[in-house]
Amino acid sequence: MGLIKMTKYRTLLLATIGFNFSFLIWFSFAPFTGPMAEEFGLSTAEIGILASSAIWMAPFGRMLTGWLSDKFGAPAIFAIVLAYVGLFSMASAFMRDYSLFFVTRIIVATAGITFVIGIQHVAEWFEEENLGLAEGIYAGVGNAGAAGGALILPRVFGSGWSGPLFSTNWRAAFFYTGVVSVGLAVAYYTLGEAAKSEEKRQATKDNASFKDWLHTATRYGTVVLALAYVMTFGLELSMNGWLATYYREAFNQDNLVIASTFAATFSVAAGLLRPIGGYVSDVLARTERNILPFFTGRYREQWTFVTLCFVVLTMFGMTLAGLSGVLMGAVAVGFLVGTACAFAEGSIFAMVPSMFPNSSGAVAGVVGGVGTVGGIVYPLIYSAPWLANLHLGYSVVAASMIPIVLLSAWVFRPEVAKVANTAGFVGSAGGTDAAVSGDD
Repeated sequence: MGLIKMTKYRTLLLATIGFNFSFLIWFSFAPFTGPMAEEFGLSTAEIGILASSAIWMAPFGRMLTGWLSDKFGAPAIFAIVLAYVGLFSMASAFMRDYSLFFVTRIIVATAGITFVIGIQHVAEWFEEENLGLAEGIYAGVGNAGAAGGALILPRVFGSGWSGPLFSTNWRAAFFYTGVVSVGLAVAYYTLGEAAKSEEKRQATKDNASFKDWLHTATRYGTVVLALAYVMTFGLELSMNGWLATYYREAFNQDNLVIASTFAATFSVAAGLLRPIGGYVSDVLARTERNILPFFTGRYREQWTFVTLCFVVLTMFGMTLAGLSGVLMGAVAVGFLVGTACAFAEGSIFAMVPSMFPNSSGAVAGVVGGVGTVGGIVYPLIYSAPWLANLHLGYSVVAASMIPIVLLSAWVFRPEVAKVANTAGFVGSAGGTDAAVSGDD
């Protein structure tokens, strides 16, 4: 038992480190958009496309790797992704043609698909009553890799940086982060163990057929959580890739390090506060405490609904803060947006493995994959030429989130929520998962 407990926490540590660095390398371009735009002659709109392109491969990639993790185990799949991402990051450092550079960075951006691999890996080791906190720690500290990139990379590879192979700061950053990624791939494959028992591993593997995947992908619970993840994690992705540009362009702040530091405050909140979202969900489920006068008895759902509303309100606040013209006010509200994302994401991924205990990889893949769509679409809205200014895009995005909140209110009703993992949009036959969240 002691060995299992030790391996459980080693798994959490390994997954968290792997995902933290994946997030860093995923958004390693964001602090250097200014120098890259200057070298390749990019407009602000083209920078928005570059930020959006970082997410293009994630929807399908996450769905695929979630299923592959259930089928073949997380250690092998995580190691494969880290290895090829590292190699293409190193290759991108040598690209002089923008088209080739763009393609290599799209491949590097698939580092973001590692999220669902780690979610599945952690779920294979932790008990249901502690899953929200464990997944929150994994995803929260992992997501903070974006902040680490914004804070560390411009300082290590700043404008005055010089070293072997490269005189250009961002090229050096891409090369050496690629080297680290390959090293982590070896470590993950060597140290990782797929599940806490052979029985658990087999139960997950047995649910990894395409029929079972299609069943879980179309359940009410999967669909609403996936859309909720669009407006939370998709939002986080978009802000990670955009905020440094926003603070620089909208407030005439031309200092690369300062603009990246302001952007990092959002990433710190969105990452490090995420365990709180999962922990609150765990506590409400264990103590059976209602915090809303509706959705009675659906404790995790109540908390998730509150956090989704918080996201919408803070995004409207982002526009108001920007229009005020006070830079530090916009930074402060950006921190609140990050906090709202963290709480909501933590609550969503407390629900995923508790609702689908034997298909956590497949469901995490659907939720995580669909969720990244926000990261593709939202940057295009932020930088849209038809907006009067760069502050208005946040309110447009907030308005688009309201239908998702209304759909969640329908699914979270007790009569729907209790069958949300078995009833769905494409029949109800098939699938073996049972709701074990403890909600009535």
